[in-house]
Amino acid sequence: MNFIEGVLHIESFLAVTLGIIVLFLGRRLTQASHFLKEFSIPEPVSGGILVSILFAVVHYIFSVDVQFDLATRDLLLVYFFTTIGINASLKDLLKGGKPLIILLVITIGYMLIQNATGIGMAVLLGQPEAVGMLSGSVSLIGGHGTAIAWSPRIAEMFDLNTAMEIGVASATFGLILASLMGGPIAKYLINKHQLKPVKVEKMDVGTAKDKPQPSINAYDFLDAMLAIHLCIILGAVLNEGISELGLQLPLFVSCLFAGILISNLIPDSYPRLTGTRWPSRQPAVALIADMALGAS
Repeated sequence: MNFIEGVLHIESFLAVTLGIIVLFLGRRLTQASHFLKEFSIPEPVSGGILVSILFAVVHYIFSVDVQFDLATRDLLLVYFFTTIGINASLKDLLKGGKPLIILLVITIGYMLIQNATGIGMAVLLGQPEAVGMLSGSVSLIGGHGTAIAWSPRIAEMFDLNTAMEIGVASATFGLILASLMGGPIAKYLINKHQLKPVKVEKMDVGTAKDKPQPSINAYDFLDAMLAIHLCIILGAVLNEGISELGLQLPLFVSCLFAGILISNLIPDSYPRLTGTRWPSRQPAVALIADMALGAS
């Protein structure tokens, strides 16, 4: 940690440590607040907003800025999106049928509306069009992970130094607003129609808080880590190949695709060094996904 010309530089190790502290702070806030629990405000968001306010106060009172080394955060995002790819099932996608097509059409339609609205407002306010993109589908559909991944690229292409701040702020605003709107509406519809799941699926991220936790030993964890690393290696190779074609994609996207390819193309019966099946939708993968997302 160094203090140079009014800027406090925090190295990667300490940045991750502070991130974990903020996560637990958000958890305690959520546990103590009925409002946060009722509307499903994520724990990293509630803790992050409080710490952001603290840093803002430090900035305006002492004129001190804080900069974090985000290398570990970027790696954790690669881990998280790789687990999403590992858990993806094309068979489940095909089972979606007509409802899935309708949802896809609606989603694409709203992506166009988000981008048109964002770019339109940016032009009206005299801001670069890239600001509108960051405030559109990049952050509102993609969320914090996508906003963080694409912001450096947008900052480089459009010479927009505040791309990261705009993307993260837009994603946070969209998340909180969606929770405030979606939570009550979803709760009303569930209660009105007495909706219940036909089949309880395994969780892709994290574990259920109201049920006994699954047993995970060291070998389960290392097996999941090995699978994730194999997908990241393939994803890095894919990313290099895509770059050679003149296209640019964040590393997490190619790693996500690598996870999808391996999970869906290699049979479950294929022999593995670990002596176990490919850990798709296993508790250890869900645990790593939850840890990576929370700490990042």
